[in-house]
Amino acid sequence: MNLSGILVITKPEHLDAVVSSLDGRDDVEVHQTDTESGRIIAVLEAEDIHAEISALREIKKLPFVIMAEMVYHYLAEDDRIYENPPELTEQDTACAVPAYLND
Repeated sequence: MNLSGILVITKPEHLDAVVSSLDGRDDVEVHQTDTESGRIIAVLEAEDIHAEISALREIKKLPFVIMAEMVYHYLAEDDRIYENPPELTEQDTACAVPAYLND
């Protein structure tokens, strides 16, 4: 089992909607929110690294999410060997800065 601390950022006015989306997932638990900054701290639980990366990508694509990044990772014992998993080596455009933030 993998546990990941995820920092999610949204605009403060969309905080409740993003928290609701995260709470609707079986693999995520929201632990802390900051209404002034729009920051959310959540824990993601996944069976393996592939599921973990896939879930993080899904979180990044949720409506109103500006950014979502893994800031902590715990890997329980896993006997598989991962050599260059495509989930980690592919270019990830989901974390690109939205155009409206570059103004």
